[in-house]
Order: sequence, then structure tokens, then C-alpha cells
Amino acid sequence: MIKKIHIPSNLLKDKARHVNIYLPCSYEEEKREYPVLYMHDGQNVFHDKEAIGGVSLGLEEYLENNKLEVIVAAIYQNSEQRMNEYCPWPIGRYSKEIMGKDSDLGGEGGKYAEFIVKELKPYIDTTFRTLPNEAALAGISLGGLISLYSACMYPEIFRHIIVLSSAFFRNQEEIEKLVERSDLSSIKSFYGDCGTEEAGEDETLSKLFSASNQAVFELIKKKIHSARFCAIQGGGHTYSDFRKRVPELFTFL
Repeated sequence: MIKKIHIPSNLLKDKARHVNIYLPCSYEEEKREYPVLYMHDGQNVFHDKEAIGGVSLGLEEYLENNKLEVIVAAIYQNSEQRMNEYCPWPIGRYSKEIMGKDSDLGGEGGKYAEFIVKELKPYIDTTFRTLPNEAALAGISLGGLISLYSACMYPEIFRHIIVLSSAFFRNQEEIEKLVERSDLSSIKSFYGDCGTEEAGEDETLSKLFSASNQAVFELIKKKIHSARFCAIQGGGHTYSDFRKRVPELFTFL
């Protein structure tokens, strides 16, 4: 069952955000509490008809077929502000070297993370029967960057982090510094992955993308005991590829 809600915000530029809430089949039948998985790029989470590009993760079907006992909060992206909201800092030097151009985007990620922690999560926890201390956070590409940032800033809030094909390179220098100085001992599990063909036929760019992810994971594994990273052979940067990795989103259960 999907519930569509709008969350007012004093932190986001659009002053509100659409969120789709998946409730498990047993929610109406059993009066117990459930863990919550928060996800970015919400249009691409549940159904192809809503997805940007026409291919989603197909998560509602997956959850129903596997009878997983979890609430999922899919936060819609503001497409015009996505780069700003998912990058905690202005686009950095490493990104400019990889992409070959400058950018004046980025830097609003702190407010977006604060929106999740101070506006969205309290609403979810008071409206639905949740396990407030068992929140998980997952993201893809830039969603992986903002997920790791949020984990570092609010490690007492998010216990499980799942990031797929993370675009850490956009803020490579700053995210590495943040991980190094953060206490992540309260995080119970971390899963990250990266495809070997993230940039398609551009082998050089794919290797740089992979190196970016590996560098961050080398820091994470020193901080989180239960941390796992997978190199996906042949994996690309498309939702057709991400959909194959959907089971990894729920290994924390």
C-alpha cells in the first residue's frame, strides 16, 4: 500500500516535498512497529510510470512479492535543485578534473539532510508505527553522496546505510575529510557498490568513478565494523542496472 503525502518545509526552497510511503501488507493487520528505509529520488523508487526515464526500481512489486516487513519513505527529488540538494558542498576540484568543466552548483545538501531529520522523520515516526531507532537510509548516484553525508552528520539517527553507484566524485575531497573526522561507531551496517562500466564505453571515466568509490570505502571500513563494498562486473549507471541490486537495499533487515 502506497500513501502519497506532502511535507511542509521551512528548510527547502520549494517549501514542501512529495513523499510516497510504502506500508507493508501486515501493517493494517498487526499492531506492531516497523523499521523505516528512507530513499532519495522518490519518483524512481516504486513504479515505472512515475520514473524519470521510464524505469524504476520496481520496489512495490519487490516488497509485495517478498513480503518484507519494512516501511519505505521515497522522497521525491526537486529536479531543478537535485545537484544542489544532493551535494553538501559546491562541486569540487576532483569533479572538475573528471568532467572537464567547472560548475557553480552544490552546497544545499546540509539543509536537505536537515529536512529529513528534523521535518520528515518526526512526521513519519508520529504518524506511523515505526521503530525510530532503526532508521535506514539509501541512495543511488548523488543519492549515495547525500546518504553518506547524512550518516556522518546524524549517525545517531541512521543505523543502516545503503549506497549504489555513488557519485562521491562531485564532493570527493570534502566527503573524505568528513568521513575521516566522523564517529560512525553507532552505525550498524553499511553497503556500497560500484559498477565496472559506470560511464559506459568511456573506460577511463569508469575507472575514475570506481576509484572514487573505493577511496571512500577504504575510509568507511575503518569506521564501521559491518561494512561491505562490491564491484559489480559490467554494472552501468542506469536504473536497469540498479534494479538488479534491489535485494541489497534490504539486507539490513
